[in-house]
Amino acid sequence: MKKNIFITLIAASTLSILSCKKATDKKIITEEIKFTKEGELSIYNLQDSIPKPIVALDIEIADNDYERETGLMYRKSMEEKRGMLFIQENLRPQSFYMKNTLIALDIIYIDDQYKIVSFQKNAKPLDETSLPSVKPAKYVLEINAGLSDQWNLKEGDSISFKKM
Repeated sequence: MKKNIFITLIAASTLSILSCKKATDKKIITEEIKFTKEGELSIYNLQDSIPKPIVALDIEIADNDYERETGLMYRKSMEEKRGMLFIQENLRPQSFYMKNTLIALDIIYIDDQYKIVSFQKNAKPLDETSLPSVKPAKYVLEINAGLSDQWNLKEGDSISFKKM
C-alpha cells in the first residue's frame, strides 16, 4: 500500500512539473499605438475681419470616457501636423495631466464657440501635475510641444473641425 501511494505521488509530481511552463518561455509583446485619422481640424486667426487659416491638422478624436482618459498615453511620437481633439460633454473648467504620456505637448483649451481660451505649453512627459484651463472649455486640442508658439497661436483664434 505504501508503495502504491509513493508511486502515485511521484507520478503526480512528475506530471505537475512537466505541465508547467517556464515564465521565461513566454515573451510579452506590446504594440505601439498607431495614429488613426478620424477627422481634420483647421485653426484660424480671427484678429482681422477676414479669418486667415493658420494651420490644418489631421486629428484623432477622443469623444468617449475611455478615449478621453487614455488620450495620447504610451505614444512615442506624433507627426507635426497631427493632434488629438478631446470633445468634452460640457463647457466647464478643464484640467489635464501627463500621466503615462511620453511626448511633450501643448494643450489648447477651446470654448463652445470654437475660440481658444487658454494654453498649457510644453507640458512635460510623465508629469502628473494638474494643467488647468484658465476659462471654461468644451474642446481640448493636444499638439506637439512648441507648435503653439511656432504657429503664433493666440487666445481668440478659432478652430473648425470635421469628423471623417
